[in-house]
Amino acid sequence: MTLTQVDTTRTLQPVAVIGANGHTGRFVVDELLRRGLTPIAIGRSAARLAEAGFSERGIECREATVEDDAALDRALAGAAAVINCAGPFMDTADAVVRAALRAGIHYLDVTAEQPSVQATFERHEIAARDAGVVVIPAMGFYGGLADLLVATVMGEWDHADAIEIHVALDSWLPTKGTRITGEKNTAKRLSVSGGKIEPVRQPPVEKVSVLPAPFGRQTFIELPFSEVPLIARHVRTKELHAFLSTTALRDVRDPSTPAPQPVDETGRSAQRFAVEVIVMQGDLRRRIIAQGQDIYAVTAPIICEAVQRILSGDIRDTGAKPPAAIFNASSLLRALDPHLSIETLEV
Repeated sequence: MTLTQVDTTRTLQPVAVIGANGHTGRFVVDELLRRGLTPIAIGRSAARLAEAGFSERGIECREATVEDDAALDRALAGAAAVINCAGPFMDTADAVVRAALRAGIHYLDVTAEQPSVQATFERHEIAARDAGVVVIPAMGFYGGLADLLVATVMGEWDHADAIEIHVALDSWLPTKGTRITGEKNTAKRLSVSGGKIEPVRQPPVEKVSVLPAPFGRQTFIELPFSEVPLIARHVRTKELHAFLSTTALRDVRDPSTPAPQPVDETGRSAQRFAVEVIVMQGDLRRRIIAQGQDIYAVTAPIICEAVQRILSGDIRDTGAKPPAAIFNASSLLRALDPHLSIETLEV
C-alpha cells in the first residue's frame, strides 16, 4: 500500500481519546462522532467518564493513567490512532507516545507546550519512522494551525527571511487545564533569531498590527507557543517570532477570569480569534489570516481532520513530524471550512 492509497481495514477501527472527559476532549469525541468515526473515551477516572455521559451515547469507556503502562496498553487495544487531550503534556505525552508505538498506532496531541513538542520529536522520530506510524504533537489551535498557515502562504518558497505570527483573542476564558499547564510550564520560551532557536528576547518585543473586523488595531507581545518548534523543524528561516495579543495575555494572567461558557448547541463559547501569519523573503511579503470561534472547540475539527486523513492514507510521510510535513497544508485548511475563515491578503 502506498501512502496515498486508502486502507479500509484501518479506517473502520476506533480512535482512542485520552482525556476524553476534559473540556477539549469532549469536543474531540463529538467531532469524531460527527465524522462517522468511533471514539473510545479514556480517562483517569471511571466515575468522571460516567459523569460525561459517554456510555449513555453508546461510546466505549476505558480507565487508564499515564503512570500505568499495562493499563495504557489495554486502553489502546483495537484502536487505529490515539488523540491525547490530557495535559500538561510534559507529564503525559511521552508515556502515551510510547504506548502508541507499542500498539503500532498513530499518535496526535493538542499541546501548546514547546518542551513537550521538542521532546516528542527528539525521543520518538526514529521509532515512529521504523514503525511506519504518524506521530504529530500540537495538532490543534496552538501549534498546528500556525504551521499549516505558514506552509500555505509560503507556497513555492523554499525559505523565508522572517516569519511573524500574531494570535489575537477578543478574550481568553481559560479552562482549568490551561491554568494548571501555565503554572507548571516554567521553561523559557523559544523563538528563532539569526537562524538559531534561542530564548525570547527580554523584555519581550511588542508589535502593533491591524486585523480585519472585529479586531481592528491590536497590540501584541512576543509569547510563542508550540508553533515555533513545529515550524522550525521543517522551514528554513532566519527569524521566527510569535506574538499574543495583550488582551488575551491580560485575561489568562487574571485569576478571576472565568472559564469558558457555552453559547450554542455545540458547546462553543462566544470567544473570537484571529491568527495572522506574515512571511518575508527579501522585499516580498505574504500574509494570511484565519478567523473563527473558540480556540478549544476549533481544535477538534483540526485534529479530527488530521486523523481522518491519516487513517485514509492521505499523507505525505510517516514518523514524528510537524503537520505541514505530513499533510498538504492548503488542502487540509480548505477542509476546515466553515470552522475557519481564511483569507490571503496582499501586503
